[in-house]
Amino acid sequence: MDNYKVYLVEDEKNLAEVIKAYMEKEGWDVTIFPDGKEAHDNISKAPHLWVLDIMLPGMDGYQLLKAIKADQDTPVIFISARDKDLDRVLGLELGSDDYLAKPFMPEELVIRAKKLLKRVYQTEVQEDKKIELNGYTIDTNSRTVHDYEQQIELTTKEMDLIILLTSNVGNALSREDIIEYVWGSDYFGSERAVDDVVRRVRKKLPRIHVETLYGYGYRVLSS
Repeated sequence: MDNYKVYLVEDEKNLAEVIKAYMEKEGWDVTIFPDGKEAHDNISKAPHLWVLDIMLPGMDGYQLLKAIKADQDTPVIFISARDKDLDRVLGLELGSDDYLAKPFMPEELVIRAKKLLKRVYQTEVQEDKKIELNGYTIDTNSRTVHDYEQQIELTTKEMDLIILLTSNVGNALSREDIIEYVWGSDYFGSERAVDDVVRRVRKKLPRIHVETLYGYGYRVLSS
């Protein structure tokens, strides 16, 4: 799939037009929203990817991210010129899938977007694999989790994490292993993001025992 629909929320007109031009070279359909409120009004139309600036008129990027993730599991890339470490951690904790600090080269944003889109919307035919664990059914092909008959809503990162952990029951996975799989090799953020996703997975899937290996990482136990 190449004709992705991207919503770009950026109030710097020149930067927005440059980013749009680079993304349109990839064949993507890009819509620019110059303020958070206008973007919020279009959340229900669900693009394949959101690219959000943090400092926006009308509604800031944090508020917009919360609203997006409350409505859908569309991947989000945060961009910001403010405190890089703080914005990166806060954005990831709120559910963003990647972060890029200003100033950046448009090519870098496109590369990160392509990797994220490929990971989330992989169209290759895969073997239908279902993992049964403590009453949960994890379908790695459809990327769904059911508690018997009830589907459990997970974010992209939560789904990636639970697939990784339950595909390696009993095996210790370091935080570096988890970051590589869930965020990608070019992630440079805090390991706190791993702990936050683990915490959310534990809350949503309480019967799956995610054991903390202090100073190392995590593993899922069979019972």
